[in-house]
Amino acid sequence: MARVALGGILGGIAMWLIGFLFWGTPLSRIALSSLDDASGAALQGALKQHLSAGGAGAYPVPWPGTDVGTTLYGQGPSAMVFYHPGGLPVVDSSALIGGLVLAVVCSLLIGIALYALRERVTTFADRMKVVVWFVLAATLWTEIGQPVFNHMPWTYFVYLWVSDVVALVAAGAVIARWFLPRVLEA
Repeated sequence: MARVALGGILGGIAMWLIGFLFWGTPLSRIALSSLDDASGAALQGALKQHLSAGGAGAYPVPWPGTDVGTTLYGQGPSAMVFYHPGGLPVVDSSALIGGLVLAVVCSLLIGIALYALRERVTTFADRMKVVVWFVLAATLWTEIGQPVFNHMPWTYFVYLWVSDVVALVAAGAVIARWFLPRVLEA
């Protein structure tokens, strides 16, 4: 089990590096839309003016929980605003550290699951099939479900989905290839 823990750590590092590649480089512009500086400042001012009292949160705009809001939401435009009232650094070292810890925890969970199957799923290829199928099932539901159920932007969520599939499969590959016990087939 100590080997699986080491594999979980190294798999988490692989996940974190892949996450950086997708989100910490100009490649992330594939997923993100942008505004010119004047429009961005105007929208930021409107957010500060209208959302500060409510504090941090996820705000459907307009709010569809009233008769008027439902009508306005249906007429459009509409948005889901993830709001944080304070300023944040563009590159936040605490988020990078927290992200690394989260990646290691997720990778350790993959390792524990593979370890539990070690005597039934004995080859690297079969272990990778398990990893890929579970990763696809979980990420399709959680990420592609957003544009399907909540009308979120397809480009962003497909990009997020691809980045997470690549990262999670890489973590599973590290563990399945080098850190699980080899079982001799009878």
